[in-house]
Amino acid sequence: MVFGFDGKNLKILLMERHFTETEVDLKLPGDFITDDEDLDSAAYRILKELTELENIYLGQFSVFGSPNRISKERDIEWLRKTTGLPIERVVTIAYYSLIRIKESKKERAFKNNAVWKKVDEVNELAFDHFNILEEGLSHLRSKLQIKPVGMELLPAKFTIRQLQNLYEVILSKKLDNRNFRKKVLKANYLIPLDEKETKVAHKPARLYSFNKEIYKNSFNQFEGFQF
Repeated sequence: MVFGFDGKNLKILLMERHFTETEVDLKLPGDFITDDEDLDSAAYRILKELTELENIYLGQFSVFGSPNRISKERDIEWLRKTTGLPIERVVTIAYYSLIRIKESKKERAFKNNAVWKKVDEVNELAFDHFNILEEGLSHLRSKLQIKPVGMELLPAKFTIRQLQNLYEVILSKKLDNRNFRKKVLKANYLIPLDEKETKVAHKPARLYSFNKEIYKNSFNQFEGFQF
């Protein structure tokens, strides 16, 4: 699962699955592992092939191996046709990635029949991929409470308001402005910059950056934000 944030909406990168010229549905990106790859290497390869991005956040969160995962005959036929393999069953190792949408190579994604969709507007996917998306989103929400993974979705310089918008979108709830600022500004890895927003209609807000090295060195002291 490749999550992205455009400043207002949490999005998921999906791939079109074509049965005919007019019959198309959507699925999560994925591929088979090769004989000389470990799991993480395969996940990074698939992600790079899709986005052309490297050194970005990627984490494994679950395994889906029910023997009834692929129960529709048309799904089995599609897999056999597109892979040339006599597939009877598929076990999926699920990863999630967090990327800045503006940095992803849209031309590359387009060639792979990939599209960005708002997470809250996705209600059906191929195979059991909607269940995977729901579990992945739940995992992301839990992770956000104990690690600052959301920083991976923001630009290098951001405002506290932008950070709060991100948390509200992912957690799907409104947060108190004062309480949010009080909590996040306690984090020593959130660095205030001598810069402010530009080209905004309201009073320009101070910009901040996320220092990964400081976070790594203070990880044991970080207790999460618990919103």
